[in-house]
Amino acid sequence: MYYVYILTNASHRSLYIGVTSDLEKRLYEHRMELVEGFTKRYHIHKLIYYETTEDVYSAIQREKQLKGWTRAKKNALIATMNPDWNDLSEAWG
Repeated sequence: MYYVYILTNASHRSLYIGVTSDLEKRLYEHRMELVEGFTKRYHIHKLIYYETTEDVYSAIQREKQLKGWTRAKKNALIATMNPDWNDLSEAWG
């Protein structure tokens, strides 16, 4: 299984779109700031959207597609799954 996911920071100003085969592990890496770069610099730890697919190539294509969207279009997509922008991984423990 592959995941395309969107993370945000506490102020919801920044969005990060990524792809992974292990969403829980990847979120841990982001939260512990083990990943150098954008998510570490802007403290992006909150999972607000994700999709699943069994095909890695589809996941990569979808990630690229979402990265090309406007902020308004990304916000509308997030609202379809998570209108209140709650952390979807909160219950994972």
